[in-house]
Amino acid sequence: MNRRWAARLALVAGAAALLVPLVFAGLRSFVLVGVGLAGVVVAVAGVWWVLAHKGVIRVLALLLAILAPVTVLVLYAFAGLLWVVLVSFALWALAVSVGRSALAEDTGRTPERPAAPPEHPFLIMNPRSGGGKVERFRLVERARALGAEVVVLDPGHPADVAGLARRAVDAGADLLGVAGGDGTQALVAAVAAERDVPFVVVSAGTRNHFAMDLGLDREDPSKCLEALTDGVELRVDLGYLGVAASQGVAAPQEEGAERVFVNNVSFGAYAAVVQSPAYRGDKARTTLQMLPDLLTRHSGPRLTVRAGATTIDRPQAVLVSNNAYLMGDPAGLGRREALDSGVLGVLGVTVDNAVQAALLLRGKHGPGLTSLTAREVVVDADAPGIQAGVDGEALTVPTPVRCRIEPGVLRVRLPRDRPGVPGAGPPTDWRRVRRLALTLGRTAGRREDGPRGR
Repeated sequence: MNRRWAARLALVAGAAALLVPLVFAGLRSFVLVGVGLAGVVVAVAGVWWVLAHKGVIRVLALLLAILAPVTVLVLYAFAGLLWVVLVSFALWALAVSVGRSALAEDTGRTPERPAAPPEHPFLIMNPRSGGGKVERFRLVERARALGAEVVVLDPGHPADVAGLARRAVDAGADLLGVAGGDGTQALVAAVAAERDVPFVVVSAGTRNHFAMDLGLDREDPSKCLEALTDGVELRVDLGYLGVAASQGVAAPQEEGAERVFVNNVSFGAYAAVVQSPAYRGDKARTTLQMLPDLLTRHSGPRLTVRAGATTIDRPQAVLVSNNAYLMGDPAGLGRREALDSGVLGVLGVTVDNAVQAALLLRGKHGPGLTSLTAREVVVDADAPGIQAGVDGEALTVPTPVRCRIEPGVLRVRLPRDRPGVPGAGPPTDWRRVRRLALTLGRTAGRREDGPRGR
């Protein structure tokens, strides 16, 4: 389906999603919408009370969060209109999905160029990452068959992976790669950027967020090794975490003073939870035990975040990301549209009660959520040090903390043939969809037949 017809289908499906309730429910359709919104708001408020309280209040709040949506569905069914709601929802989901697809080619893509195969590739592999993906997919054997030197980390003896990478480059390696989690990826990516050699991501970790945003195959990490023989290269940004200048005194800039992050750095409630020794053993129980005091500000340092001209005072949670996460469309949450925008993404959550928690449903327009971009972010606190989660790794860093971005500093080598970023694309802008749908066939055809990037 070409883009013009996709835009037309999106408009038809969106109109049908609005018309179905009006035709089959009449004025009751407004009641349907009101009841549905009320159920969602009550459920979100219940979730907030579950997270912010303990004991009997938590139990009652959990029942409320479960019963609110169930009650709404029962009311719909009792009125004989449940099918109307389901059909309308399905049509709207179709409209949004097809609308995003129609606009997908309008999204800027990171420029890439062909790359010659490396002569001396060097890969570091963590056998424990992703539940043993290195062994399951025979990554060591496959990489060595392609001419790569491979070092397999010993789980019983922590290794200096950055030191391994530096020594490899000193010995003549002309490409560095990692099969492991995002934290290990970041350590070696820092060396690759420092020495200006290409970097290969092998998606052998548990979450593989960086690999996902690069469009790599996360189901079969062995496909990432094709970058060694048939690859393209692009440049992406890296985030840096370090000590900020304070009271007119310059921050130390000696080697090792900054830590690279490929995904994000978190501060506040989440960072404090993952720092707990009990978190690894029982994540759910530890989170439920610690969050009430953190969310109600009875524990933890008071944070202040400065990003450009904006100051966020006393947020419960802050996320600083290497490029911004998509916020305008639920289908894109947790993903980055670009890795070469040259700016950090900043998300700050400041919620004091259930009403503010419910208003978070408005996304970036909610009063409890601050979403912006900046080249530099400074996080300060009323404590000499704060806890941080750097690409999922728990650290304690001295305050004030400075996050900055270096545009295009990392040369990433990718397979020429790769799945692409799932669900990526611009938010559904209905004005643009309408203009595209009304575009004359000949004009649209010229645009579709033109050159396309990956």
